[in-house]
Amino acid sequence: MMLTMLTMLTMLTMLTMLTMLAVVAEMERDMLVDRTQAGLARAKSDGKTLGRPTKTTAEQRADIIAKYAAGESVSALARLYEVSRANILGVVKTS
Repeated sequence: MMLTMLTMLTMLTMLTMLTMLAVVAEMERDMLVDRTQAGLARAKSDGKTLGRPTKTTAEQRADIIAKYAAGESVSALARLYEVSRANILGVVKTS
């Protein structure tokens, strides 16, 4: 009987400690998200452009749209501008 009580007490202690660790981990995760969002907001307010750099310039994108409207194929445009077909389709679909 004493062994059973001791086992139950040990299990409760371990469960309590795990719960406390989970709470601390959740708080840390929330603080990390807040710091990340604050950093992104500051970078935007400083005028920095976020994300991956574009493969084409604004002038090239305008040319791609015009040539696509004139009937040039996506594959031909991709070869001409040395980018992927997906890149060309992204330019054309956003116009």
